Amino acid sequence: MTQLYRLDADAAAIARHFEAWAGNDPWQGGYIAPGQFAPVITAGREFIAGPRKGRGQHRMIPRIWGVPPPPSAHDATRGITSVRNVDSPFWIGNLRNSEFRCLVPATSFMEWGAGIDVEGRRNRHHFRCSDQEIFAFAGVWKDSEIPTFAILTCPANQRLRAIGREVMPVILPPDSKAEDLWLHGGWDKACELLKPCPEDILLETNGIS
Repeated sequence: MTQLYRLDADAAAIARHFEAWAGNDPWQGGYIAPGQFAPVITAGREFIAGPRKGRGQHRMIPRIWGVPPPPSAHDATRGITSVRNVDSPFWIGNLRNSEFRCLVPATSFMEWGAGIDVEGRRNRHHFRCSDQEIFAFAGVWKDSEIPTFAILTCPANQRLRAIGREVMPVILPPDSKAEDLWLHGGWDKACELLKPCPEDILLETNGIS
């Protein structure tokens, strides 16, 4: 699963792209690794109690990539960066409640490949999307002592299977309706977005840093 991605756009550009309120987010662009803060787009109701009264203003806020695991986890210090089982009791309550879903903006991402390179290191493959300069992973957020998020996964498409991956991050289509569905729709419809993107839109780049 993706363990590094880039977001080469500043806060103002990201907010414009997703029609969200950025506030004073200081993001200037760069790479994101687990345990680091990154901008995510939410439905904007984190601090609003009570019933919904129509769609509010989407918000761009910083959250840490990696949700604290349950106490039963083998390593309770290692954050969970991806969601593989959407039916897990750990995730299903947040996923069924659309206010806990989020968009995770990115411009490219890294996947580990099978084999090693000439320097004896595990192969890395870096991809961007040809159909959108800034794209969104499907994400979900949780709050405990710290604000965190994780990225949804799906079966890998043929492009990623060719490098040895079985799963890949869910990349939402370049369609505001799809983004709106993920942030606001019922789970019965939103879960239909959890599928691999077309392999022909993934372009391999020279690197992520």
